[in-house]
Amino acid sequence: MTTERILVVDDDPGLLTLMKLRLEAAGYQAIIAEGAEQALSRQQDDPCDVAIVDLKLQGINGIALLEKLLHRHPHLPVIILTAHGSIASAVEATKKGAYDYLTKPFDPKDLLHRIEKAIEVRRLRGEVEQLRSLVRERYDPGNIIASSDKMQHVLRQVAQIAVTDSTVCLYGESGTGKELIGKSIHAMSRRARGPFVAINCGAIPEGLLENELFGHVKGAYTGADQVHRGLLRQADGGTLFLDEIGELPHALQVKFLRVLQEQEFYPLGAGQPTRADFRLIAATNQDLWEAVCSGRFREDLYYRIHVIPVVLPPLRERQEDIPLLAHHFLQHFTDAVHKGVKGFSSEAMQLLMVYHWPGNVRELANVVERAVVLATADLITPDLILLGKQPSRPPTPKLLPFKDARASFERAYLVQVLTATRGNVSRAAELSRRHRAEIYRLLRKYGLEPTLFKDTPE
Repeated sequence: MTTERILVVDDDPGLLTLMKLRLEAAGYQAIIAEGAEQALSRQQDDPCDVAIVDLKLQGINGIALLEKLLHRHPHLPVIILTAHGSIASAVEATKKGAYDYLTKPFDPKDLLHRIEKAIEVRRLRGEVEQLRSLVRERYDPGNIIASSDKMQHVLRQVAQIAVTDSTVCLYGESGTGKELIGKSIHAMSRRARGPFVAINCGAIPEGLLENELFGHVKGAYTGADQVHRGLLRQADGGTLFLDEIGELPHALQVKFLRVLQEQEFYPLGAGQPTRADFRLIAATNQDLWEAVCSGRFREDLYYRIHVIPVVLPPLRERQEDIPLLAHHFLQHFTDAVHKGVKGFSSEAMQLLMVYHWPGNVRELANVVERAVVLATADLITPDLILLGKQPSRPPTPKLLPFKDARASFERAYLVQVLTATRGNVSRAAELSRRHRAEIYRLLRKYGLEPTLFKDTPE
């Protein structure tokens, strides 16, 4: 049985009684109100899931009540009840936000069907809003893990940038979180309700990249049996994130420049241009100006995207963030694999702090994930911190005492010089610039026989 609450507003007591009986028979809770003031009071005390409002009410009419209800509860589906002669007013109500309207007399089955659909719409609206709220929370700069001065400076920039519609170019090494910052800018912008469309320009071959960006019309080429909406159209009303824009092929640089200048483009095979309204956030791990100077990147496109540059520091330049990030990833991965790992030993954390992190935050996340998976106790220990390209750290060479290290060197040197002189002690003394007596003394000390080297091949 359903438990949704349906608010019914009408100044006809007989209709209210009939509606209450029908709704309760269908398993709904019917909340009846004989006028606008009563309806607003009851909706305020205990919000309903759907409202059914008569258009012709005494005092505040149905449209005025509709506006007040939606002002207080924007996601509330409102069904307007109207007589045949008031269809124009019902249409006006839908323009002002009514979910649907129903003419009197109405079919009870039709009413219940519309209520069912309205409840589904409300549920979907709630889910969408919840997801939007989660996205805003996830990508709010205040929730990005960073305590270093350099990253705090970046986040202050992000807060200023987000409220504008200006093009942003994010610079930073691979793994520094350029897409995360891009999503933060989008989530805080006026385009937050629109799509965030991301593509890595360096990960797709040139021929496919043009099709991915611009799309194509049906019949544009062999096999194009249906229309393909490119990413530019998909980003309409939202944000387009072009990662590694420095890898954009030269021919596409020309076409993309036109997109930025005209806000329109031609899908493959199209005779008419298509317009797209999006905000561009570009990202690169290259020095784009150096690419311009070397002829790999168009200067006019450079100035189009280099409107607001933001530089993300590498992890090695924000060491104070490493413990915060490490514990964040630890919590994330322990939850994911259902382990009870509580933290890092001091030695393990020291390894994380002194490492240079060429892969930046992404590499740190991978290292922590691997450590969590391999952990058998409640602390991450140094042997679980696998750094660099090797699957494990090479063993540290054993440090010999000075006396033993010197003896090892002297014996190896004697073998080398005797091999070169084929056991000739006089010649060995000359090459090593030592007295012959000293060479004999060393030979006795290390048990080496010069005659054994006479047959050594040159």
